[in-house]
Amino acid sequence: MAKKSTSSASKKPETNGDLRATAEQMFAEEIEALIKEDKHDKPPGWKMSARAVHTYICGGKAGKLAITPKYIGHNRLVEIAIATLVTDRALLLIGEPGTAKSWLSEHLTAAINGDSTKVVQGTAGTTEEQVRYTWNYAMLIAHGPSSDALIKSPIFRAMESGSLARFEEITRCASEVQDAMISLLSEKRLSVPELAIEVPAQKGFSIIATANTRDRGVNDMSAALKRRFNIIVLPTPSSIETEIEIVGKRVQELATNLALKSELPATDAIEQVVTIFRELRSGQTLDGKNKLKSPSGVLSTAEAISVLANSMALSASFGSGTVSAQDIAAGLQGAVVKDEEKDRIAWQEYLKNVLKKRGSAWRSLYNACSEHNA
Repeated sequence: MAKKSTSSASKKPETNGDLRATAEQMFAEEIEALIKEDKHDKPPGWKMSARAVHTYICGGKAGKLAITPKYIGHNRLVEIAIATLVTDRALLLIGEPGTAKSWLSEHLTAAINGDSTKVVQGTAGTTEEQVRYTWNYAMLIAHGPSSDALIKSPIFRAMESGSLARFEEITRCASEVQDAMISLLSEKRLSVPELAIEVPAQKGFSIIATANTRDRGVNDMSAALKRRFNIIVLPTPSSIETEIEIVGKRVQELATNLALKSELPATDAIEQVVTIFRELRSGQTLDGKNKLKSPSGVLSTAEAISVLANSMALSASFGSGTVSAQDIAAGLQGAVVKDEEKDRIAWQEYLKNVLKKRGSAWRSLYNACSEHNA
């Protein structure tokens, strides 16, 4: 059995009490070091070169400072993403839930512009005004259309400043909202008819959009819109070792950001949670010997991170400060059993036919999960 890790390490960033620090806040020291050491040409509007952005995302050195990897996966995909943003093409990151689409999008904008906050969050309620602009209606009624009454969208502000904007979950938006992007990406100009002006995009402007493959049937993107993007498919972690590394790293970062007063979960505990998630979502055990019922939930890498972070919060608040099997089991129950009728049966069968037979190393987790599922 591996020893338990000590509580999260590195120096906590200055976040002014923000619940969630932005990427540029969390890794300000690394960004500053990369900019200082950067000897390569910077594209227009960028704070660092393409090579430095790659180092920031994938890890490396900036002088004597070690740069932590933000994305653990295929380096070539990161290179393609960065190269896309050097051109006038927009970038679309698609993949299963939990494949780090939003995470990669945020860190790319943080490294390139030092600002990852120009975001449009796609939902069924997102309107075209949120993509383009809207008005302060009190000023509009009192004084008529004016630049002071104009409320600019994040994409509008990115066009003016020659920077990147993010469009999260673009396929969650209605088709007419998605299609508002076509002229922006083609003409690189935003028309404001009420003021009889057109706003041209400055050099450095682009869009990074994300789309969930599970949502394809919701509002699939038109062929015309897809042609405006370079599309990169982010795969799920190829091996269990990679997924364990990702989960362990993100749990440590979350623990630092949230100041969780608990030891990090043991390496064995992380491996067990990742194993359970991989087996349930694939419908078979890792050795391929047993077929399993898959629950209705996603059971993504992001869900595994959430389960372990929640187990730390439970341990710190109501336990000994050391993550126990009971703490992990509480989170697993909520993550797996989304549909009480169908998922509970799949979970019970998994506990009885797989977890129970795994020996002493899994016994405490099996017992804790059985108690929660009783």
